[in-house]
Amino acid sequence: MTETSTRPFAVVTGGSNGIGFELAHQFVTNGFDVLIAAQDAGHLTTAAGRLATDGAQVRMHASDLSREDGVESLVAAIRSLGRPVDVLCVNAGVGLGGPFVETDLQRELKMIDLNVRGAVQLTKPVLKDMVARGSGKLLFTSSVEASMPDPFEAIYGSTKVFLRWFGESLRSELKDTGVGVTILMPGVTNTNFFNRAEMLDTKAGVMEGKDDPAVVAKAAFEALQAGKDKVVPTVKNKLMSAVAEALPEPLVAAAHRAFAKPGSAN
Repeated sequence: MTETSTRPFAVVTGGSNGIGFELAHQFVTNGFDVLIAAQDAGHLTTAAGRLATDGAQVRMHASDLSREDGVESLVAAIRSLGRPVDVLCVNAGVGLGGPFVETDLQRELKMIDLNVRGAVQLTKPVLKDMVARGSGKLLFTSSVEASMPDPFEAIYGSTKVFLRWFGESLRSELKDTGVGVTILMPGVTNTNFFNRAEMLDTKAGVMEGKDDPAVVAKAAFEALQAGKDKVVPTVKNKLMSAVAEALPEPLVAAAHRAFAKPGSAN
């Protein structure tokens, strides 16, 4: 079914809560129609209700984006709308804290499937369409943790490193195509991430002054529209990233270890 709308169209994965929801909100309030994708249909319905505004079309797609068939169903849903994707936000992701020798392997493999494999699988067909018509934008949600080694978040941090350099590499490849790429590198943000990642007993999990996801999303939207290669929201995260890039890796790893070690909240 082909939709008729004069608004640009954005797809946001992980759009039912946290940074993803706030990204969708940025698009809706700036004149876009959106499709939000996530696994939980109930959460999507609630989010879509909150996003609905006069004139904006808000679509939902529920599927498990850590599964190949889940990504395929999202691509099919996008194409069934019969309209070009002006912006794709590859935002869906999960984390898991703890010592690698103790954490659950199946959860880590599923994390890799969602954060990495699913991101690649979704990006490929959407990007091909963008390049064919010579316009479009990609936003990859990486993390400030992609600036440093991440003890006690070894797999999660590594997936965010992948997304950072995947995005930067594509940006270079696409420089003459009319397609832009921006990498979002947020720091500790006030979402459900630490609960889901079993990190509520860490300094990172209980710290005061976590970033507001709405502030993070606004910075991401503005950077995307400005064509920037990456955005590290808030001054403290910019400083953290700059220091992490400059110092020897063992020192930075030790700092992260103290922040993410189980029990460090005490």
